[in-house]
Amino acid sequence: MSQIQLQPSNRPRWPAYLLSAFIAGLGHWYLGYWKRGASWFGLYVLALAFLSARTVSGAFEPGDPFVVTALQFDAVTYTDVAVPLAVLLVCLLDVYLLGLATARSSEDPTTSNS
Repeated sequence: MSQIQLQPSNRPRWPAYLLSAFIAGLGHWYLGYWKRGASWFGLYVLALAFLSARTVSGAFEPGDPFVVTALQFDAVTYTDVAVPLAVLLVCLLDVYLLGLATARSSEDPTTSNS
């Protein structure tokens, strides 16, 4: 069974939490997990574009362009943002747990740096 290699970074972890709170995946990129960050960002973009109830219902109407429909903030309800918000929260949890695991592995004297 393969295990994720956790490489401790000299950077502070708290900016990663702030970056992830704004855009999913940026905190992972900050910590050096490029592929994981790209995956979270892609999932977040897909959730914003296709899984939001407002954008899906308005995307196929011929009168309104897709981008205009997605940016109509005056008619946004909770169900419109539930899936993208859930992706953002789980991404934030992931970057937090990844930061904890990285800190724990750097403090553990039994792990070797080979």
